[in-house]
Amino acid sequence: MPSLDQFLTRAETVLSRLENLLPPVVETVNWDVPSVAYRWRRRSGRGMLQPITHSTRISLPDLYFIERQKGLLEQNTRQFIEGKPANNVLLTGARGTGKSSLIRACLSRFAGDGLRLIEVDRNDLVDLADIGELIALRPERFILYCDDLSFEEGDSSYKALKTALDGSVAAQPDNMLIYATSNRRHLLPERMSDNAGYVQGRDGDMHPGETVEEKISFSDRFGLWLSFYPFNQDEYLTIVAHWLRSFGCSDRQVENARGEALQWGLHRGSRSGRTAWQFARDFAGRHL
Repeated sequence: MPSLDQFLTRAETVLSRLENLLPPVVETVNWDVPSVAYRWRRRSGRGMLQPITHSTRISLPDLYFIERQKGLLEQNTRQFIEGKPANNVLLTGARGTGKSSLIRACLSRFAGDGLRLIEVDRNDLVDLADIGELIALRPERFILYCDDLSFEEGDSSYKALKTALDGSVAAQPDNMLIYATSNRRHLLPERMSDNAGYVQGRDGDMHPGETVEEKISFSDRFGLWLSFYPFNQDEYLTIVAHWLRSFGCSDRQVENARGEALQWGLHRGSRSGRTAWQFARDFAGRHL
């Protein structure tokens, strides 16, 4: 006959195995921690909202040459804050042109009005329903922010986002919008074989046209599209000058930095806003 201690040990082993088979538990959020931004994290199979105590500060006036995009996103966010109808937003285009910065700038602009941001990794989009349940009854308004969004075929997170944007029986909470950025206009990969009218063979796609349409139309589920384009040389230098002055450089230093700024952009292969900001940090650090 096994002893009581042996029985308890076996029972604990069985229970621990059963716990691994149960659905992951979503941890509660400590809303008392003052924060305007959160990050969705998974630890030991459990999802949680982690407050971000130190977030990047950038304002709308810091962003140059994207006036149309800035105006549209600010207006959409204002509608959302005021409880009016607003759209999920997809920001696409050239790298370093202000897509992510514009979202963070809108957070800075409306944080005092109750706007909050939740950063969600692409691989964690399968938890969108859990996140929605956590925040549905909160008085704040939440932007779910996914940076550099793109999917591979068969990606489960793609299906979760597709369902959240359009088509789920459980509606997206009224206090939640999804803002996503991507360097690709179409978020699913497109292949040369997609252009074929049909695929021969037993396993060929019976309706290839519908497959292509599915790949292209996924982006259409975002109500608002904002496209971003590379900056020309003059625009790049204007952004460099802005950041140099923000770091405390004089007008003479700004003028003397033009040649170095052009060389910096040439070596990087980019005249983007991000490149301008990185150069300004380097130059100001060396000369101030």
